[in-house]
Amino acid sequence: MNRRTAITMASLATLCLGVALPANFAIAQQKDQLTGSWSLVSATIEQGGKKSDFYGPKPLGLMTFDETGHFSVIITRSDVAKFSSNNREAGTPEENKAATQGSIAYFGSYTLNAGTANLHIEGSTFPNWKGTDQKRIFSTSGDELNWANPTASTGTGTAQLVWKRAKK
Repeated sequence: MNRRTAITMASLATLCLGVALPANFAIAQQKDQLTGSWSLVSATIEQGGKKSDFYGPKPLGLMTFDETGHFSVIITRSDVAKFSSNNREAGTPEENKAATQGSIAYFGSYTLNAGTANLHIEGSTFPNWKGTDQKRIFSTSGDELNWANPTASTGTGTAQLVWKRAKK
């Protein structure tokens, strides 16, 4: 290989590293910001230009991301009535409907890419999500996480969630 070819190849390698390293650094930084547990502050859904509190005015939730690329999400309405039988397998149709419509849980693995979390959903209380790949758009500011779900479980609209870093 002549000197000119060697210099050209070295320059191209340096250029590629110069582009790849900042992108990988940014993703590693995002992972550091996202890793941990988050408590739900608010959950709204926007449909046809109107926003509503989909899980009520005081939703409950916990979202966790670990270093190994796994996540879990649990969201419930705070006002779902207890089952009168005190047995989750003996709920009335109305109690079961309220519990199902008032909550969602899902888990799986994730990867990050420039402000987007790519979720592979392995299991969900909404069976249609099981085995799907979905994207969430997010940003963090201090201990606050803004999370947008353009594939809301309602079939339409975009869910906007605000989370705060869970404290011990």
